[in-house]
Amino acid sequence: MHIHWFPGHMAKAHKMIREHLKLVDVVIELLDARIPLSSANPVIHELVENKPRVIALNKADLAEPEWTQRWIAEYRRQGLAAVPLEAVSGKGAKTLLVQVETAVRPKLKALEAKGIQGRTVRAIILGIPNVGKSSLINRLLGAAVVRTGDRPGVTRGQQWIKIGKNLELLDTPGVLWPKFDDQEVAFKLAITGAIHEDVYDVDAVATKLLHVLRACYADRLVERFKLSPPLPEDAAALLDLIGSKRGCLRAGGIVDHEKVRRIILTEFRTGKLGPFTLDYPPVAKNI
Repeated sequence: MHIHWFPGHMAKAHKMIREHLKLVDVVIELLDARIPLSSANPVIHELVENKPRVIALNKADLAEPEWTQRWIAEYRRQGLAAVPLEAVSGKGAKTLLVQVETAVRPKLKALEAKGIQGRTVRAIILGIPNVGKSSLINRLLGAAVVRTGDRPGVTRGQQWIKIGKNLELLDTPGVLWPKFDDQEVAFKLAITGAIHEDVYDVDAVATKLLHVLRACYADRLVERFKLSPPLPEDAAALLDLIGSKRGCLRAGGIVDHEKVRRIILTEFRTGKLGPFTLDYPPVAKNI
């Protein structure tokens, strides 16, 4: 299983982001709370350079709360503010705005010292595809003026959006990096929906996810699909069990494995299998 994806519009996005960074005061990096490390684009880190940065851990409702708090503590140790978000419900959005204002305050004070007062704060939101940028902006605005979708790559262009009286946001396309050197990272991006399904073997990815769930979260599978432990180690046998419970049968009573894999992948992504955190912070003293 090899995953590689770098559409042409993303190469252009890199150039556009680099050009727009000189116009902004602060960077909001939107990460997937389930995979904070895997969803952190190293290219973005290079582009941002010395700009003030605030970390927004989106989809926190789909991640394990205790690990999200540990990630927040880890970012704090690094000198970065981090806020858990639920972009769909809007929870955490106001806290994010407070942190953005705090991050840019030193620059505003410097401008005030030069006699420039009341200037609008300009922020840029950066993140990988399908991490929830447009949904977050819609929540901040209170109106759906930005197109959203459940597929990566919906936001192709860039636009300035006014939030209240003192903040302008520059929305950008989701940006992945040119090469996935670590296929485990690519796997995590695939199962969380950051990569288009037409660039990888969905069955192979879903089967690997099933192995991970059986090994680490067997109780979730037992509860969700009403199975009887112990679960079989063989993936095909486990698919047969789940498929039989869900009625995923073709002619002759044969279980439709492809349909079962799709169910597992969908229910993982939507939180029906419970919250998951797949990336863990390094061990730090104050965590």
